[in-house]
Amino acid sequence: MRTYAIGDIHGQLEKLRRAHALIEADKATVGDPGATVVHLGDLPDRGPDTKGVIDHLIQCRDTGAPHVVLLGNHDRMMRRFLHPEKLKDNLRHDLDWLWEPLGGRATLASYGVDVSAGRDDLDIHADALDAVPASHLAFLDDLTTPYAEGACLFVHAGIRPGVPLERQTLDDLVWIREPFLSDTRDHGPLIVHGHTPVDEVMHCGNRLNLDTGAGYGEALSTVVIEGREVWLLSEDGRQPVLPCGV
Repeated sequence: MRTYAIGDIHGQLEKLRRAHALIEADKATVGDPGATVVHLGDLPDRGPDTKGVIDHLIQCRDTGAPHVVLLGNHDRMMRRFLHPEKLKDNLRHDLDWLWEPLGGRATLASYGVDVSAGRDDLDIHADALDAVPASHLAFLDDLTTPYAEGACLFVHAGIRPGVPLERQTLDDLVWIREPFLSDTRDHGPLIVHGHTPVDEVMHCGNRLNLDTGAGYGEALSTVVIEGREVWLLSEDGRQPVLPCGV
C-alpha cells in the first residue's frame, strides 16, 4: 500500500503546486498513478492565496484526482465564520478568526475583501458572504477527518491516547496537542498528522508529524508512505525519514 501525504497548506498555492508535482514525478517513477494523496487540512489562513488553494483542490477533485482532503481547525474556523447560523460548532468560541495571528484576514483578502484596520467586523462578514463562492463553502462543509489507509490513520491534529479510535471526538481530532504529542505508546496504526509546526518532518515511531510551518513561510512537506516506511519527496527524489533514535 502506497499513500502520499501533504502537511498543513495555509494558503500557500505555489507550494501546494510544487507538492503535487513532486508526487506526480514519484508516481511516474514507481508506476502507481492511482495512489491516494492525503492533504492533512488547514487549507486557509496566514498564507497569501487561500482562494487559489481551494480553487486548485476543487479543480483536482473535478478531474478525478485520487485526493483526500481532511478537516483542520482553520478550515473549521473559516466555515463557522461564513455561516455560524447554519453550522453548530463549539470549537474554541474564545477565538476570533479575524484576530491577526489566526490568519482569517489574510484569507479574506485573497477573496478581495477589504480587511483593513478599523473596519467593522459585521461589514467584513457581510462582504465575505458575497465574496466567497458557494462552491468553496460547500467544499469546506464536505471536509471530514480522519482517514484510514494501509497501516496509517491520517488526521489533522492527532488523537486522544487511550481512547478507542471509534470514540475519538472531532474537537480532539482537529485540535489536540497534549497529551498526544508526548505519548509514546503504540496507537495501532501510524498516526499521520499536522497541526503542530516542527522544523522538519518528525517520525516518532507511533506518529508522523508533517506540519513544517508553511503557514509561517517555511516548507510545505510532502511524503510517500509504504507500510510504515516514510520518505520525504524532493527534487532530488526520495529522502528516508527514519523514526527518532534509529
